[in-house]
Amino acid sequence: MRFDDFRQLVERLLREVPPAYLDGVVLVEVSPKAVPHPLRGDVYTLGECIPLEWSGNGADLQSRVVLYHGSFAALARLGDFDWREEAWETLSHELRHHLEWRANSGALEAYDWAAEQNFARQEGQPFDPLFYRSGEKIAEGVYKVEDDVFIENWEEGRPSGEGFEGVWHGRLYHVSLPGGVRPPAFLTLEGLDEPPPGEAVLVVARKSSLGDVWHRPAPAGAVVTVEPVAD
Repeated sequence: MRFDDFRQLVERLLREVPPAYLDGVVLVEVSPKAVPHPLRGDVYTLGECIPLEWSGNGADLQSRVVLYHGSFAALARLGDFDWREEAWETLSHELRHHLEWRANSGALEAYDWAAEQNFARQEGQPFDPLFYRSGEKIAEGVYKVEDDVFIENWEEGRPSGEGFEGVWHGRLYHVSLPGGVRPPAFLTLEGLDEPPPGEAVLVVARKSSLGDVWHRPAPAGAVVTVEPVAD
């Protein structure tokens, strides 16, 4: 289904949604992006509910709902795919997520804090090295804050022990730790076959020591290029 046809489909589905479910939803939009799952090669994120402004009371939260046409198209290429059924299920799921955000102000506060810390990381300012765990947990050791994905489950490279190896969207990759960079480190991964809309960041933890009680080292940051590992 073409992008414009899909957008019209979503507009028709919106007219079937009870008004109460749209309270506080300022926009439902269709994006051309494809959002791959960080681990599974046959899974894509079809939609997302993005919290916007709120005054500290979850009941007044405003959200933006996005459906990703590129993800729908990618799944449609894999086999039988009912565009209308999947669009309705995705739209309903994200609207329910909006209502859950409104009912849980504690989760909203944690997400807002994680987004602020991620902005500080991007700007080269001090940040809490575990902030991403207050974002959305996608899989074991994988978290999402806005468009950025944080991965902490890659293993040390074998057999030499240099660098790290792990799976992104069904494919195994290797990455070397740049010279002069020591853990803890946030490595922005480039060269992935299907990257996320934002950054894919490998979090390299540092082994804790007694000195961490008084002083926690500031994480280093670097951009690195991944290499696919042959089957």
